[in-house]
Amino acid sequence: MHKRLRVTGIVLMLFCGLLVLYLVLLMGQAQYQEVSVRQSQTVLTAGYAQGTIYDRNMKPLVNRETAYYAAAAPTSESIAAILPHMEEIAPLLKGIRTQKPFLCRVNTPQIGCDAVTVLSLPERGGGHMTGQHVLGYTLENTGVTGLEGDYDKLLRAKEDPVTASFTVDAKGHALEGVPPVVTSMQDYNSGIVTTLDYDIQALCEAQPIEKGAVVVMEVKTGDIVAMASFPAYDPDHLGEAISDENAPLINRCLCPYSVGSIFKLMTAAAAYRSHQTPFCTECSGKTVIKGQTFRCHDWRGHGKVDMKQAMIDSCNVYFVELSERLKPSVMRETAQDFGFGTQFALSGSIISASGTLPSPQDLKLPAEMANFCFGQGKLTATPLQITQMTCGIANRGRMPIARLIRGIERDGELIAEEKPPRYAAVASYEGAAYLQSLMIAAINQNAHSKAVPSNVYAAAKTSTAQTGRYDEDGTEYCHAWITGYFPIDKPRYAVTVLAEDGGYGNDAAAPVFRTLAEQITELERRR
Repeated sequence: MHKRLRVTGIVLMLFCGLLVLYLVLLMGQAQYQEVSVRQSQTVLTAGYAQGTIYDRNMKPLVNRETAYYAAAAPTSESIAAILPHMEEIAPLLKGIRTQKPFLCRVNTPQIGCDAVTVLSLPERGGGHMTGQHVLGYTLENTGVTGLEGDYDKLLRAKEDPVTASFTVDAKGHALEGVPPVVTSMQDYNSGIVTTLDYDIQALCEAQPIEKGAVVVMEVKTGDIVAMASFPAYDPDHLGEAISDENAPLINRCLCPYSVGSIFKLMTAAAAYRSHQTPFCTECSGKTVIKGQTFRCHDWRGHGKVDMKQAMIDSCNVYFVELSERLKPSVMRETAQDFGFGTQFALSGSIISASGTLPSPQDLKLPAEMANFCFGQGKLTATPLQITQMTCGIANRGRMPIARLIRGIERDGELIAEEKPPRYAAVASYEGAAYLQSLMIAAINQNAHSKAVPSNVYAAAKTSTAQTGRYDEDGTEYCHAWITGYFPIDKPRYAVTVLAEDGGYGNDAAAPVFRTLAEQITELERRR
């Protein structure tokens, strides 16, 4: 009996002890919760660190500007100090309404008020950026398109926020006399280096083209120095860009178009391979092939023409009649050697379309072969392909493959070459020199050419490519083209200009080529 009472007493004592311990813990937790409610943190985030995309001279293409954000509690003193420098009013009004700390963008790092903390953050973009179609854009700190999307994991490899943390009470109001704790962004030590030249890219984007493209490549390496697509778009207003009938989100440098007379250079290359370059004919303004009539752009005709004069006059009749002397297989193979009909990628999502080459079966038809030889019919190509072709001619038959990415950067230095220059043998030294002579004559011996620069000797060929589309007055839409290189003696840059639906090549594209050749030459002399 006593033994049972003793055991029961011990059990009761243990129970009471556990109960007391539980109550103590419960009270402690309640006090902790009361303190945590009374004093917690409100963290305001201005943004995150992101890696930089550079041009070939290590000049930033993004993160070029600095954005400033004022963090403060909504007191009369802080509001009066911020108002003259405010760039956005909504966050400030919300802070006044809720009486909670707020963060708003300002135009200066110097507010001059102890109650206001200014955070600095490199600005990714905002509005149109130079090279926008290549760079792409981000949404919610994630790369979506272009290089931003392709290299998202590298450019945003670490979370490094710029913040201001306020100590607040249970209602979220900042405690007086307790300054915010600021976390500043550390230097982001990795990024990517492109082949673009910021200054030349900016020159290209300033040209008066409504719709179209400009591509500039380095002749020796194939490095894409500039790639401008028109019209531009603002990533801050994507809805407007999506609904725009001119499709500004498309990178027209990579899209296929009807080519026209610049393809006559490929016909000349095939003729050189086939030993048909001495061919001459009489242009009366039209010619008939197997019952089908082909007309020259000049209905009056050009008279007696050889290859050189035909290239100067862009005589369709000459190249149509030359088509009867060329094997379709040699003609098609020549175009393929120069990159026509081949798709290639500059990065994960920046891919040049292959364009269209007539099939071997198509070219068995004399009319299709004739169209092909003066750049019409089923043939299409991208401005990038055309520029690469021009590099192959200017580089003495050794065509460099287009390249956009040089490598990866860490701590301001290029540490890895991602894609070294690559080449394709497209013509003999003599064959390339022959094509060069034709391009030199095409503008420099043409009294009507609007492509001749005033401060450098250049070589080029224009195009007026028919589209088969007509306006309400029955006038056919034509794409205006020109492709060329300069200087003639030591070719450095190849430039292609496309004015989509722009009309005649000599009117819409040639003046742009001339201006760019002059501006780039002057830029190189100042450097």
